[in-house]
Amino acid sequence: MKLYTRTGDDGTTGLFSGSRVSKDDPRIEAYGTVDETNACIGIVMGACEATQPVEARMLEVFAQVQSRLFDLGADLATPQGGKQSDRVMRITDAHVQEAERWIDEFDGMNAPLRAFVMPSGCELAARLHLARTVSRRAERLMVTLSMREPVGAGAMQYMNRLSDLLFAMARVANKVHGVNDVPWIPSTRQ
Repeated sequence: MKLYTRTGDDGTTGLFSGSRVSKDDPRIEAYGTVDETNACIGIVMGACEATQPVEARMLEVFAQVQSRLFDLGADLATPQGGKQSDRVMRITDAHVQEAERWIDEFDGMNAPLRAFVMPSGCELAARLHLARTVSRRAERLMVTLSMREPVGAGAMQYMNRLSDLLFAMARVANKVHGVNDVPWIPSTRQ
């Protein structure tokens, strides 16, 4: 089978339901940005040292997160209640709760947050912050889609938790690498 199909040459793409939509449809923008988030997590994984216990744990979590993001992409690529809807794994409250456990696990390694922190630090933290901002964009695009048609509550909540998880992990990465959080210093009025 060839990699190219030529079916998208007209600027449309197929959904799991069999219908075709424009490649700039809000649904495509949303699940495309979920895919971009997943690619960013792959970049994060490339900076993790499997011999370092905390980073090895991050790799374990990311292996699960990447699979859930594929599930989420399929969820978004299949309109709820439509054809094939019952054959697609939907993101559920159980997935959200799992993400919350991971957030608690990693944030429990951090000092209490006392200020907004800059998205900076060691290379691993910087990559995590980039993945976090892309996940936030995916969430915003999912909100846009939800204004037109239903998006599962679990899917929305999962993306919201993912950005929190990536933030907690970025702070842990800095801690492990001996880099202090850089606090935001607001400008003073003159």
